Formats: sequence, C-alpha cells, structure tokens
Amino acid sequence: MTENGLGHWERVLNVDTMNPNVKRVEYAVRGPIVQRAVQIEKELKEGVKKPFTEVIKANIGDAHAMGQKPITFFRQVMALCVYPDLLEDKFPEDAKNRARRILQACGGGSLGAYSASSGIEVIRQDVAKYIEKRDGGIPSNPDNIYLSSGASDAIVTMLKLLTSGEGKTRTGVMISIPQYPLYSAALAELAAVQISYCLDEDKCWSLDVNELRRAVKAAREHCNPRAICIINPGNPTGQVQSRQCVEDVIRFAAEEHLFLMADEVYQDNVYAEGCQFHSFKKVLFEMGPGYSSVVELASFHSTSKCYMGECGFRGGYMEVINMDPEVKLQLTKLVSVQLCPSVPGQALLDLVVNPPQPDEPSYDTFIKERTANLHILSEKAKMTAQVLNTVPGIHCNPVQGAMYTFPRLTLPEKAINAAKDKEQAPDMFYCMKLLEETGICLVPGSGFGQRDGTYHFRMTILPATEKLKIVLEKIREFHKRFTEEFS
Repeated sequence: MTENGLGHWERVLNVDTMNPNVKRVEYAVRGPIVQRAVQIEKELKEGVKKPFTEVIKANIGDAHAMGQKPITFFRQVMALCVYPDLLEDKFPEDAKNRARRILQACGGGSLGAYSASSGIEVIRQDVAKYIEKRDGGIPSNPDNIYLSSGASDAIVTMLKLLTSGEGKTRTGVMISIPQYPLYSAALAELAAVQISYCLDEDKCWSLDVNELRRAVKAAREHCNPRAICIINPGNPTGQVQSRQCVEDVIRFAAEEHLFLMADEVYQDNVYAEGCQFHSFKKVLFEMGPGYSSVVELASFHSTSKCYMGECGFRGGYMEVINMDPEVKLQLTKLVSVQLCPSVPGQALLDLVVNPPQPDEPSYDTFIKERTANLHILSEKAKMTAQVLNTVPGIHCNPVQGAMYTFPRLTLPEKAINAAKDKEQAPDMFYCMKLLEETGICLVPGSGFGQRDGTYHFRMTILPATEKLKIVLEKIREFHKRFTEEFS
C-alpha cells in the first residue's frame, strides 16, 4: 500500500503509454554526440584531465555562440524597444524612430504585450515590401504573411495542415537526403510518411528532377504524396540551386499536384562565384500565370541565419501563395492556438526586412558590419573545403552557400566493424571518437540521411577564423590517426 492507501501505483504516463510518434522523433543536431559534449564540458570544469582544454561545438548553426558580433543597429533598436526610457538617451535618431514605430504598433506600447496571431500588422507590411524589393517588384500581400517564432515553427505548422489520411491515403512529404532533421522529426511526430529523394553528391549536391520522379512514383504505392520540401541554399550540404533547378522543381510540383515548401533561411549566404539565390516565388511568377496562378507555395525565412545570426530571438515569417481561402482561415485558427509569435522576435524581424536606409545615420555602420560578416563567412567556406580536401580519405564539395560542409568519409572496414560491435552507425562511431580525443563536436551524416554505404559528418563554418583553423587541423590529425588505428 502507498501512504494514501491506493495500493500499487503505476504512472499514468510512461514509455509504454506515451504518444508512440514522439518516440520515433530523432533530432541529430542535438542528439547523443551533443549530450556527451555537454558532459565533457562539465568534466573539464570539475578538473578531469582531457587531451584538450575546451569543447568546440561545430555541430549547430548558432553564429553568436561561435563569437559572431551582433549588428549594432539591431541591438540598439531592440534595447530601446525593451526599455523605452532609453529613448531619452544618446542613440542614433533612426534607431529611436524605428523603435517608436514598432512600439506604437504594440499593445500598450510594450513589447511585452500579445500581438495578433499572424503577427503585428505593420511588420507584416514591412515583410511584404521586403519580398517585393527582393523579387524585383513582384507583388506581395501582407495578408499572405504569417510571422512565426523562427522558420521552424512555421514549417511545422504547414506540415500539420498538410497531414491527413490513413494507410495508403496517409500524407507523404518529399524531403531531400541529406536533410535537415526538423523535417523527419516533424513528419514522425505527425505520423506522416517521409518520401526521400537523394541529392547528387557527385554534382555538388545538385537536385535531379528524374530522382524526384523516381521517388514520387515509388511512394504512390504506399501513401498519398502531397508536398515537396526544398532547402535552398542547402542544409546540411551547402549547395545553391540553379535557376534551372528551381524551375524544374516548380514544373514537377505542378505536374504531380504537390504543395511546394521552400525553406530559404540562408538566402543571403551565397559565397561561390557564379552562384546566385533565386527565390521560388520570383521564379514561379516569372514562369507565367500557367504556374503562378495554380502552384501552391509556402516560403520561409528567419532572423537566425544569413548575416544576422540572431537565433535566440526566434523571429521568422512564412508567405503563402495560392492557398485555398478556407484553408487560410484554418491556418489562422491554428496559429491562434499559440496566441502569437515571440514579439521581440517580430521586432527583430522588422529590422532585418527594413534595415537602415542610405540617408539614415546608421546606414554606413550597418553596411560595414553586414558586409564584413558575409565576407568572413565566404572566406571560411573556401578555407574549410580547401583544407578538408587535403586530407586523404575526406572529400568535400565546395561550400557554395549556407553555413555548413558535409564531407564524405572513407572509413576502413575494421572501423565499420568496430562501429557495428557498438551498435553505432560508422560515422557516429567516428564523430564520438573525434569528440573524446579532440573536444570537437560534429554531427554524423547518419543523422541527416545519406546514400547506403556512404559516411559523412556535418560541420558548421561558424567558429572564429583562428579557431576554425585549429578545428580543421585537429580533424586532419585525427583522421590520419583513426585510419592508421583501424587499417
């Protein structure tokens, strides 16, 4: 008997009674490697001796955690919004004006008030103007803009709307392999069907429409394909898709009657000569009304990446095109359940889409900082590929964009067998050993999906330049030792 006399008490919620879909969720970016990295950091603080003095987390695209400095204008305006008494202090007038405009749009003039569920109206208007300017004047309607707590929040919301059916009628969603684990995790939680299409590593992770056709044809045998997701520039693979590729995907979506989801959060992160970011919306409308009037599109952007790197504020937006008006009402209802996106995140997003203008006092500093951040990322992208390609057994495609490299590893058979003995994927075995011996935290390619028989890791290019040089040199030395040990 228990103290309250109820006899044997079994928990209402246990691993057998919990939602089985949650147990199927995996998110490698914060998986076992990262958990072990956190443990090692604690051990170092407690004085445990290691062959290194710090853990370098190159596993996640968190720019500020890696030392990137915030954009001055953004932080000035955010400080003024959070503590309006500072409006009486010496801040640039354009920063004060921007803060006043944002606060006037907030309930009670406070960033601490709820906003409309789809976001503050004046900010949605600014997002629409930003999109119009980016896309060469193609109209954007603020009523089609939904602000969100980062792009991830909006992506999951769209997947919720798309998921229905059972058995062979269950919604299937096409995602790239390799992919960003948000997609596979969300589909697992929603009990939707993941339809994998492989990017072509031998052609710099390009997308082949014939592979899309293969994947969707096979999927129709066991589910109802309803959407295709594209990440451009790519995560984890760092490729920038050509305009022809974007057109091919749009035609494919139209032919196969698929909803198109365009994850474009790295749109300013383009480094390789000859590469250019092409928004799906712009290309869609330039293809003419035969496509632009029928293809259903949701595109996503965020404050977390590009030159900003403001991950913690959780700001983002989604623009929907050709959405059924009745479904749009349901979307508005769905986002209202969470009341509203982060209001500080909305305020920061407004500064991203409406930055200082040439006639304003903060413009020169803003342009200098923005240009510097993107230039440094470009240099680190080139350096990362160059150094990794000097290591026998590592092949790295050019980092054309985004913030990551996804090099292929050639692993000895003895290492592959050792991994099997530990019931680990070979690249998980490799990355865990790298962490334990060097303190460098990477994510194994198996967490993103990869062709059978290939092994990779994802590494961010975000560490400060001198630290990145150390990381690359340690990987070079480790790979040599690892290969010798298991030869």
